[in-house]
Amino acid sequence: MAGLSAVTPGRGPAPVDQWHPPFCGAIDMRIAADGTWFYEGSPIRRPALVKLFASILRKDPDGYVLVTPVECVGISVDDLPFLAVEMARDAGGALHFRTNVDDIVAVDADHPLRFETDADGGLKPYVRVRADLWARLTRALVHDLVDGAEERNGSFGVPSGDLFFPIAAMHELDAELAAADPSPS
Repeated sequence: MAGLSAVTPGRGPAPVDQWHPPFCGAIDMRIAADGTWFYEGSPIRRPALVKLFASILRKDPDGYVLVTPVECVGISVDDLPFLAVEMARDAGGALHFRTNVDDIVAVDADHPLRFETDADGGLKPYVRVRADLWARLTRALVHDLVDGAEERNGSFGVPSGDLFFPIAAMHELDAELAAADPSPS
């Protein structure tokens, strides 16, 4: 937790769920799949500016928007707006993640883990950061997360505190392992 605790808490996200200004159209801003923010095709190189934009980000039914009390503008997001880049488990067994914009997320009922499978059959874990904004775990964190997974009640999954987030049913994993085993029976 040393790295996570070194993050200086800021003001946090703005109350964008309480702001409903008129939509002013889309701007040429994009969040790439690797977490890089771009404006008019150029990367935004100032971390403080990226964090400011991240603090006013919201996902609406029509897509991602930046919201202030007086205007709302659309932006494009290639995959998800955030990456989980660091993980730690506290003394109570709860998982905590730090995102690429230094948000700290404790995995709980309001900030669950979600698991999907990519086109190649690989595991894609996500953690809810806030509202409908999610972070994708980096590949290195996926390996660390799976290392801490366990079997409970016929499911293989990840514990966090008193909660358990299933990745897959054990019978599905057993079938996949048997199909992948090249040894003769």
